[in-house]
Amino acid sequence: MPPATWRTVLLTIAISAGIVVAAGAVYLYGGFFDVAATDRHWPATAWLLQTARMRSIRMHAGDIRVPPDIDDPAKLAIGTEHFATHCVVCHGAPGVPKDDLALGMYPRPPYLPQVAGRYSDGELFWIIKHGIKMSGMPAWADHSDDEIWATVAFLRKLGAGMSEADYARLVQANVMHGMQHHHDEAAPAAAAPAAPPRH
Repeated sequence: MPPATWRTVLLTIAISAGIVVAAGAVYLYGGFFDVAATDRHWPATAWLLQTARMRSIRMHAGDIRVPPDIDDPAKLAIGTEHFATHCVVCHGAPGVPKDDLALGMYPRPPYLPQVAGRYSDGELFWIIKHGIKMSGMPAWADHSDDEIWATVAFLRKLGAGMSEADYARLVQANVMHGMQHHHDEAAPAAAAPAAPPRH
């Protein structure tokens, strides 16, 4: 190909790229992109974001090692408490629908009883600890790794087909354990003899 032809091709590419960039700038700065949660992404945009999210989670969670005591029943109790306190409002649970808050979000938080099993333990840990941008999923990095692993232990059970009765039983057992714990802490103080009156 003659040099003049190469120059023409390169100039055409440069002009085309400039037009695309200029059009994008007008679209962005002109406010034409609708950021409303009621407006859905284009299919190509949704695919791009979902692919980026899944690939990122898989790559960043690749070196995370699962602790050997993750099946400890005590961890399941802690994870149940964390899920029932912080997660169920957006993600639902067996017999517990999502809150209206979650239904108004876009993208909507996934129903974890159906999707938790699609992720590895390391991926669940990474998601809980770091959150996900532009999704409403917060980072729980201020919680200890032990508590996050406990939540992963709960999600393993949830994603394996936890029934409504199983979930209710776990939550009830956790509530009773918490009440017993507070009772045991208060009992010594209540049993202590009253101080003699001062004269």
